[in-house]
Amino acid sequence: MRLRVEFTTEPFDLDEAPAHAVVAREVVEAAELDAVDVGPFGNTAEGGADQVLTAVDALLRRSLEAGATRISLQVNVVDESAAGEGER
Repeated sequence: MRLRVEFTTEPFDLDEAPAHAVVAREVVEAAELDAVDVGPFGNTAEGGADQVLTAVDALLRRSLEAGATRISLQVNVVDESAAGEGER
């Protein structure tokens, strides 16, 4: 099973990336995930279920420890049959 996670950490700081946002980026970039897309207002990553769930656990724990006061996330099952058709 493949999963896609979309997440944001708060509070926002438009001038400089807060520590919790940096930590979240480090977690997903270091994980064995595919299609990692990190941006200022939202982040996505995709991969196998075990890899995504492990990354989400680390993301939550480390971002909260680094000062996040809110983490919003959504996890979706990716339809692998549609992935080849550009519907990822």
